Amino acid sequence: MRFKPGRRLLTVASFCLTAVVVVASTSTPAAAMAVPSIEAELETPTLFDDAAGGDANADDPAIWVHPTNSSKSLVLATAKEGGLRVYNLSGGLVQSIAAPAAPGPDDSPGRFNNVDLLYGVRVGGATVDLAVTTDRGRDKLRIHRINPAGGSTPLTDVTSASAPLVFAANAGEVNDQRTAYGLATWKDRATGRNYALVSQRHETTVTLLELTATPTGTVTYHKVRSLTLPASFALPNGSTWTPCDDPGDLPQVEGMVVDATSGVLYAGQEDVGIWKVSATLTGTPVLMDKVKEFGLPLAYDPVTEECIQAGPDPGYGGTHITADVEGLTIYYRANGKGYLLASSQGDNTFVVYQRSGANAFVGSFRIGPDSDPDDPDGSEECDGAMVMNVPLGDRFDKGLFVVQDGFDTPEVLDGGGEPRTSTNFKFVEWDDIADDLDLAVDPTGWGPRR
Repeated sequence: MRFKPGRRLLTVASFCLTAVVVVASTSTPAAAMAVPSIEAELETPTLFDDAAGGDANADDPAIWVHPTNSSKSLVLATAKEGGLRVYNLSGGLVQSIAAPAAPGPDDSPGRFNNVDLLYGVRVGGATVDLAVTTDRGRDKLRIHRINPAGGSTPLTDVTSASAPLVFAANAGEVNDQRTAYGLATWKDRATGRNYALVSQRHETTVTLLELTATPTGTVTYHKVRSLTLPASFALPNGSTWTPCDDPGDLPQVEGMVVDATSGVLYAGQEDVGIWKVSATLTGTPVLMDKVKEFGLPLAYDPVTEECIQAGPDPGYGGTHITADVEGLTIYYRANGKGYLLASSQGDNTFVVYQRSGANAFVGSFRIGPDSDPDDPDGSEECDGAMVMNVPLGDRFDKGLFVVQDGFDTPEVLDGGGEPRTSTNFKFVEWDDIADDLDLAVDPTGWGPRR
């Protein structure tokens, strides 16, 4: 359940102002409060989540690297009921793929939630790259082949007609929408097999699917195993804490990424924190970092349909991420080095951790508005994000960071004078981020095709 950051902060402060002040003054140095603001280089066209805009709502990006000419690389991005968008490195629209229509009047239409990539997959006698998307509306994966010479239509749907539902047992359960949600793909380097890790909406389950080619040149998948993360947590004071959500809903996972070389899955349980576990979903998950609100007593108010603070903050939360935690992505360097980045949605920042070892905290930054009102605004309530270290043409020769913006500006009004829900994606030069946070720039230390 998503909360407006301002409302949540006001609730906490009004209930326990003294505790908040003491915690802030004793554990947060003044220097740590200065979060650098980075300006985006460019942005994609605005998407509008209304009938006139095709119910398009930006969510999750993936950066595809062209095999021979990096300047022809593409950014694929989900637009929920608006389907899938493909952009060039100038932010221009190359291709728009519609989500499937509802099969019946009482059924949910397709809704593309998250997208990720697989390189070098054997399909139909050829080695190809695939875009894999979670269709939350229909509880399936949608798989598209990427043609480097495809011009204005680089993506072609190769999903098998017999591809199964991911979580639902039947069409009725699909309409309950406890369906395929978050996504991370990965290739097992030892076996060459290709996988997708998919989270379930409103549940704590993550399932491992293996993708396989069919004799007819399409792609299907089957379940390997599932992992259920906790929904309640024992606190140091002996009590048990359960994150507050709509009645019947559990703390779900959306943002996920697999370290391509170590095979470690990082999974963001939105109101809890970041989990670390083998991408095979074997072994015991470790809660790498917690959101600041972890352990905060909240109760659901059926009148306001919001979670209201029901007691003082016991102080068991983390210090870096404000819920929801979203948009996990990895900046790769040589020799296992690099950074794990996460969207701290509640305070509109991005948190940086070391990729190696115990994932030590490095710093935070935000994507802020350009001083020129004609240039891109910042990113607020960011859902999905992806970073790529390799050079991508002249404009992003030191790497690219793409983020979703949940509130694109300037505001546009509909025919009735009401603001339209407007979102898009921001393209940021990696070296701009690296300069402000003293991070490494390593455009040759790793590549997705290696």
